[in-house]
Amino acid sequence: MIPHTDAQWQTLPWQVEMRNAIRSSAELREFLALEHDDAFEDSCAAKDFPVLVPKPYARRMKPGDPHDPLLLQVLGSGAELSSPSDYALDPLQEGDKNPLPGLIHKYHGRVLLIAASGCAVNCRYCFRRHFDYSANSPSRAHWPDTLSYIEKDSSISEVILSGGDPLLLPDNIIAELIGQIASIGHIKRLRIHTRLPVVLPARITPELCEILSESRFRPVMVIHCNHPNEVDDALRDAIDHLSSAGVTVLNQSVLLAGVNDDPQCLAELSEALFETGVMPYYLHMLDKVRGAAHFAVPEARALDIYRQLISLSSGYLVPRLVRECPNQPSKVPLSPY
Repeated sequence: MIPHTDAQWQTLPWQVEMRNAIRSSAELREFLALEHDDAFEDSCAAKDFPVLVPKPYARRMKPGDPHDPLLLQVLGSGAELSSPSDYALDPLQEGDKNPLPGLIHKYHGRVLLIAASGCAVNCRYCFRRHFDYSANSPSRAHWPDTLSYIEKDSSISEVILSGGDPLLLPDNIIAELIGQIASIGHIKRLRIHTRLPVVLPARITPELCEILSESRFRPVMVIHCNHPNEVDDALRDAIDHLSSAGVTVLNQSVLLAGVNDDPQCLAELSEALFETGVMPYYLHMLDKVRGAAHFAVPEARALDIYRQLISLSSGYLVPRLVRECPNQPSKVPLSPY
């Protein structure tokens, strides 16, 4: 049993916070006292990819500031309505690596399970914003086939729970799924990719931590934090709970124009994360997904930013700069030298 105390940051159950989430650009603008300009284009962009923002995340944004770096990640924009020809619906060609509903097998030794089709926040640069979740709707009915696939391939040593966001599942379903994965002897590691600890820290409940601590795995959780303003006391408390449960927590970011394309910003992010108990892991170049081109940072500029980041930070605080390319055996590291 993981010891815990009632935390002030869990003022409302996370399910209630999800029901109360902001679901339109107009509502988000009103919440932050922003002018309602570009409303038509916002609306058109949202038809393709709905706006979804939990209020605990929105409260970290600066009211009245249309350039707030957290706001820019989630507010629908008319810029999403046009993309260069090399921006695709499936930029990583995951449809070609989708042998079973809800299962993606791209890399040797590990598979990714689409454990949930929804997210707690819709990031406007998401590379799966056009993913065919209708053909990959996760359900218990698919688990036997999926787990059989994993069991038959002894080269698979790691299972990654992703989505959508796997922490949208109820605790009992997470416990059942982890238990079934743990029953496969050749699986050595369990990894969970999630943005919920950042945008909705109340999701890290004592019950979830107990489930993770009682597994035979030493779970790895990869959170997604892009800017130091996302690191607050609520996130620190959530990470403390996870660390007490024996969870290794890593962070991956995306390099985003207008949000964090600055070496000092990235250095401050790594410092804030490390003080919270999170190790920097990856800094991703933007995936060329249709609707997100306005977030792209040119590679030459990205490498210059990265060189400066290396000079500002201790080596263990520098995430690896990578690009994900279709049909490659791993992420592709980008060297600044």
